[in-house]
Amino acid sequence: MCGRYATTTDPGRLAVELDAIDETGSGEQATSGGFANYNVAPTTQVLTVVERHDREHPDADPTLRIRRMRWGLIPVWTKVAEPGVPVKGKPLFNARADKAATTASFRDAVKYRRCLVPMDGWYEWLVEPDAVGGAKGKVAKHPYFMSNADGSRLYMAGLWSVWRDRSLPESSPLLSCTILTTDAVGDLTAIHDRMPLPMPREHWDAWLDPDHPAPSELLETPTPESVAGIVARPVSPLVNSVKNNGPELLAAVDGVAAEKAGQIRLL
Repeated sequence: MCGRYATTTDPGRLAVELDAIDETGSGEQATSGGFANYNVAPTTQVLTVVERHDREHPDADPTLRIRRMRWGLIPVWTKVAEPGVPVKGKPLFNARADKAATTASFRDAVKYRRCLVPMDGWYEWLVEPDAVGGAKGKVAKHPYFMSNADGSRLYMAGLWSVWRDRSLPESSPLLSCTILTTDAVGDLTAIHDRMPLPMPREHWDAWLDPDHPAPSELLETPTPESVAGIVARPVSPLVNSVKNNGPELLAAVDGVAAEKAGQIRLL
């Protein structure tokens, strides 16, 4: 699964890097420097990359766009709880890549609304018997941070949706997304059996194409070689609380846990 991640991506800078249109309205944040989020949790507004046609020029080639979306996909058929607000349902912040195409909540998005979710890396918890407490059945959860060894940005495969209260024609659409997950590969299986699905740059055109379904092989589990640059390091349990949010969450912890992290590296 992928339930927490970190991102320091500036949407304006990302738009320049990708030759995309920044639709986040991020001018005010640029002044305050409020882009970094070291403890992104479901229901947070997150950055995504999509490819769409211009409404005024639908016959023109689609262009890359940077958009903010709620992390936790809201299916288009979700009922209205109150004017402009959808019924609160299951938090669909992850979708299994191997089942998304046949799951009611995701199958339409798999066809025509796919996205990328940029991140610095993601957190996962290694569950082990509690050596400190010693009580039978007790477990300890140790947080790890997975990221590219060279510090480069990761782009994970995602799906997105547009929800509207159709009784309010003038209401703004609610954009939401989910991150696709797949079987963990290589030494990352020592931490968790699932991981977000990375989308290599060479597959972006096919993955983001708004006019055609993506090739089914893009939803397959990646090879260990394709994610060879990803490393895992143990980090502070401060990340356990969403109230904590700062660069200190990414710092490797000392001691035995750090020694273990040196062993958990994709080669």
